[in-house]
Amino acid sequence: MAFEFSKTNLPKQLFINNEFVSSKNSKKLTLYNPKDGSLIADDVDLADEHDVDAAVKAAEKALPAWKKLTNIARRDILLKFASLIEEHGKSLAELTRITLGAPYGSFGAFETGMAAEAFKYNAGWIDKFAGESFPQEDGFLKIVRNEPLGVTAGIVPWNGPLGTVGLKAAPALATGNCFILKPSEKTPFASLALGPLIKEAGFPPGVFQVLSGDGSTGALIASHMRIRKVSFTGSIPTGKRIQEAAARSNLKRVTLELGGKSPAVVFDDANLENAVSWLANAITANTGQVCFAATRVYVQEGIYDKFVQGYKDALLAKGKTIGDPDKEGTVMGPLIDKAQFDRVSGFISRGKEQNQGTLLTGGSRVGDSGFFIEPTVFENVGADSELLTQEIFGPVAVLNSFKTEDEIIERSNATNFGLMAGVFTQDVNRALRVASAFDSGMVGVNCVSLMMLGTPFGGSKESGIGRECGRDALLAYTERKTVMVNMNY
Repeated sequence: MAFEFSKTNLPKQLFINNEFVSSKNSKKLTLYNPKDGSLIADDVDLADEHDVDAAVKAAEKALPAWKKLTNIARRDILLKFASLIEEHGKSLAELTRITLGAPYGSFGAFETGMAAEAFKYNAGWIDKFAGESFPQEDGFLKIVRNEPLGVTAGIVPWNGPLGTVGLKAAPALATGNCFILKPSEKTPFASLALGPLIKEAGFPPGVFQVLSGDGSTGALIASHMRIRKVSFTGSIPTGKRIQEAAARSNLKRVTLELGGKSPAVVFDDANLENAVSWLANAITANTGQVCFAATRVYVQEGIYDKFVQGYKDALLAKGKTIGDPDKEGTVMGPLIDKAQFDRVSGFISRGKEQNQGTLLTGGSRVGDSGFFIEPTVFENVGADSELLTQEIFGPVAVLNSFKTEDEIIERSNATNFGLMAGVFTQDVNRALRVASAFDSGMVGVNCVSLMMLGTPFGGSKESGIGRECGRDALLAYTERKTVMVNMNY
């Protein structure tokens, strides 16, 4: 079938039980284009309690047959859905770009590709996600089964609205759950546009549904008594509220992938060109709106001056790629909206006014319309400064020097965040030693700010609970049931 949506024909209704339906709610979502502030739509459905209940009811009705579907049939549906995402990748990326502002070449193609790959990867697990059995010397055969939880949900962020669909929906559906997707109110269009692809792939009605909405919709999902699991990616404060709502309702399972203030440590013996490249990319990818961006950069004294010059030059070059995200060749687009622009600008302004550090490069708005900001770095930033302690979520980093390994491990870990860390050195023993010492869910050695579909993704401390990707994601959507068979009667 032809893909029916574009920026001139936007999906604005909820997708429930394999049909587009209008919300019962009179309130609507309003969205703007971040490149120029123009209105995109003011009539996108906002799901209320009646809509959430309708989706849950449809999922409960679909669940028994979906659980019993053969491995081959479920695998083929997920694989077909992945191919449809690939086929319509550019159109889906455009639907995200009009409200996120992320260029296709530097972000959109990557994100749609990751979503498709996530469905392929998890489809491959369907007939390989085995349980366990234990010896029966005591007279009992013990069998451990991995069973689906039931009706599950994912609340995805605005900065990776399609890629995170793959991380949440694919393992849920692969393990026999039904899944309700709640996209961010800032980037709902690509998720809603999945509706026809869900039908064409062969998902039965009620198995995979999409509810656009805002925080009130997410709160309804988190507190719903018949949703058994919610996976959320977003801010720490919202994650805490979701965890509280889950506990107060039915003690539903919760996976939280939250914020970061990731350190990157560059030792004297590091390959300077490699370190500069990774760290410049880390704060400019998606205009710095990435949870695991390396925003705290520490460089050993022996190469500090050389690094500073290379890092500054690299960011100045990145700054020249800022522009209209709809144009080919643009690498950095705008921040997503005025609220985020004001937030990031506020950090920069206070950093300057309060002498929190020395401005190395950037710090200014680009142009006089839209929400564009230069890549910005502050040097010699104090340990208690908000520039160093708070997640900014924009193209802003802090750069400090250090002397010893013990010192920098302590400084790197002196935060409530623990999502990502990086160490740059050519000494393999030091690399493994420092990687072990980081209090972080993920560590890059001579790389940083990346993830892999086949390995656990998530953070320690306030950066999250649980893991996505790999076998861990499948376990997060299943219940371990122990069956004991008496062999002696």
